[in-house]
Amino acid sequence: MMGFWLLSLLVSWLPVVSGCPSPCICSSGIVDCSYKGLTSNSLPSSFPTSTEVIRLEQNNLVSIPNGLLDHLPNLREVYLKHNPWHCDCDILYLRSWLQGQQRKGLYRDVTCASPEPLEGRVILYLTEDELVTTCQYWYCNLALISQLCLFVFIVVQGILLIFIILSLRRFQKIAREARRTAKELQQNSETYTYDHIPLCNYDRT
Repeated sequence: MMGFWLLSLLVSWLPVVSGCPSPCICSSGIVDCSYKGLTSNSLPSSFPTSTEVIRLEQNNLVSIPNGLLDHLPNLREVYLKHNPWHCDCDILYLRSWLQGQQRKGLYRDVTCASPEPLEGRVILYLTEDELVTTCQYWYCNLALISQLCLFVFIVVQGILLIFIILSLRRFQKIAREARRTAKELQQNSETYTYDHIPLCNYDRT
């Protein structure tokens, strides 16, 4: 009976442990991921739905993946300070999430570390225009890369077209030479046959 009770307790305890994302520490609705050297790429992709508090301070986070803090109905607070937040297009999700919180005063120390024009600015109070400006650079770079790829594609097509034209001309030249050679061989053959036809003299009495 005692063994059955211990087994039941272990089974009920395992999901809680297994639901805690690595390398964080979980206890009583708190997911502590602080001081873990986390980056935006190594940040856990999800948190337990029962999470009430997430500690992400003192890491190397520059942004938060879209949707990471959604679908957590019990979430009350996220500690975000002391991270090198980079305020460009990728910070839009975090800004939107912060603006949707009722206790906005808790996040007045979450500031941009870069780029230089926005350094020290509170992410919560960034305007749409300021972030759209940073997005435009990204779109411009993407447009430039697309144009370069298109230019390279056109150049490659041009080279292939020139190669095909030269190959066709060479083939036509070879075909003409072959026809001329065949014609000459035919003429030589006919001449040779005519020159070697025996002449017969018939004497009529």
